Amino acid sequence: MRVWPAPDYTRVTLEHDLPLQFTQLLVKDPWRLVVDIEGIEFNSVLQSLPSKIIEADPYIKLIRAGRNKPGVVRLVIELKSEVKPQVFSLKPIGEYGHRLVLDLYPLVPIDPLMALLEKSGEQHTEHRPETPPKNVEKPGEVSRLLTVVLDPGHGGEDPGAVGRGGSYEKNVTLEVARRLKAKIDELPNMRTVLTRDGDFFIPLHERVRKARGVQADLFVSVHADAFIKPSARGSSVFVLSENGASSSAARWLATKENAADLIGGVNLSVKDRYLARTLLDLSQTATINDSLKLGNAVLGEIGRINTLHKGQVEQAGFAVLKAPDIPSILVETAFISNPEEEKRLNDDAYQDQLAEAIMKGIRRYFAKNPALAKPRVT
Repeated sequence: MRVWPAPDYTRVTLEHDLPLQFTQLLVKDPWRLVVDIEGIEFNSVLQSLPSKIIEADPYIKLIRAGRNKPGVVRLVIELKSEVKPQVFSLKPIGEYGHRLVLDLYPLVPIDPLMALLEKSGEQHTEHRPETPPKNVEKPGEVSRLLTVVLDPGHGGEDPGAVGRGGSYEKNVTLEVARRLKAKIDELPNMRTVLTRDGDFFIPLHERVRKARGVQADLFVSVHADAFIKPSARGSSVFVLSENGASSSAARWLATKENAADLIGGVNLSVKDRYLARTLLDLSQTATINDSLKLGNAVLGEIGRINTLHKGQVEQAGFAVLKAPDIPSILVETAFISNPEEEKRLNDDAYQDQLAEAIMKGIRRYFAKNPALAKPRVT
């Protein structure tokens, strides 16, 4: 049993070697989520549940479990406030067996733009329409803050690739993204938003939604590559493709990265109209061209500190890069499956070099491609 607390939502996962049948009930005064799980008996794993809840959990006060009747265990989650629960099952995939997932969402989803403005001390006076017009300005820097969304790949139930030394991709990507955030935030005309700032899972389309929600100028997804052969090495940069992958390796990688939703665990019964529209929106040639310019600038800087796996930006159908109006790149920092590169990825100095290189690439891109004007939010 695993618990993943986060500002966006808290996830509770029960993993078993057989499918778990369940019924659920949300009770008020006080708010509690009650889940009866059939076909299991109370054991030491369920007995240890209370110790898995931290005081800082935004949504859960405590968890307790007990034998309700023969073959049925009752799980009671005492809540700090009313939530919108999603309880669903996942079939075995990768290293996981059958999973029962309890996702506890706030009644009002966190608005990423409001959170950003509150953090930066700005006042939000108007809400951007979902697809705002872009007003082209004359060449020259736009007199507004540029917003860069940094996306640490994987997280929570989805560890990403695992190195031979035991390193998890999800941890490396978060460390590099945090370092990159600190460097960009020091610049006078830029600010950053992390899609996740902790160890929890975010579906791919939700990462895209967050970027659009804060009116991002750029989206940079940070990863650490893996391959079946430990000899594979080097850094890569990828952008979205409208017309198929640029190589079989790029296609293979996109398929692997897009499987993050299956491993992390997405509730497929919830229909997301935004996702459906975004994945069908292929009228984004201009955005892809800008993504290629950004990718080339970043690849050039990374090439100064590490071997490049390929000497050019590659393209494939990465779901996380499908914002139709935001230049987006996916950076594979190095191969975590290569023992030598795995050690470097865990080295503070190398992580800092990576962050510095990506930051310089972003600055190079903006210097040559001044950002378009967007509606002011101050």
